[in-house]
Amino acid sequence: MDLTKLIQKASQSKFQLWKLNRILWIGIPFNKPHRFKIRTIEEGHALIDLPYRRSNLNHIKTIHACAMATCSEYVSGLVLGTKFDFKEFRLIMKEMNMQYHFQGKMDAFCEFFFSSEEFQKVEDHLRLNDSIDLKVEVLCKDSENNVLSTALITWQIKYWAKTKSQKSN
Repeated sequence: MDLTKLIQKASQSKFQLWKLNRILWIGIPFNKPHRFKIRTIEEGHALIDLPYRRSNLNHIKTIHACAMATCSEYVSGLVLGTKFDFKEFRLIMKEMNMQYHFQGKMDAFCEFFFSSEEFQKVEDHLRLNDSIDLKVEVLCKDSENNVLSTALITWQIKYWAKTKSQKSN
């Protein structure tokens, strides 16, 4: 399965987007109960819905901190995948720092942007170095656009050819 091609197709067709969501629920079984739904995906940008549903709630019936963190990781990883081919690059979340601002009492979403200029800087760095630790910021907002959380995530990006571990199929 070529995830890069699936993402590319999903940016152009609602059916392909529906298909990508189902494939990722199977391919990333940890995320399936959350029912995260990619609403928009294109090169350098994605928006993923985080539904207000029982599997995403904590003991006081607000969106669980871990659901926001997982959705933040998911959206940033997918966007980076639109820029860095998963066949050529290994992307691993190295560190995550979450800051919570408000309780989530309704549907929410996480959104992430990564510009062509940022991509070019990373690509230039990787021409001279084996890897890069890329720090990104992801906001999680409720359906009224209130910021619920801010995720500061460090992704390690490395050419598969320069890793010690083997690439999994």
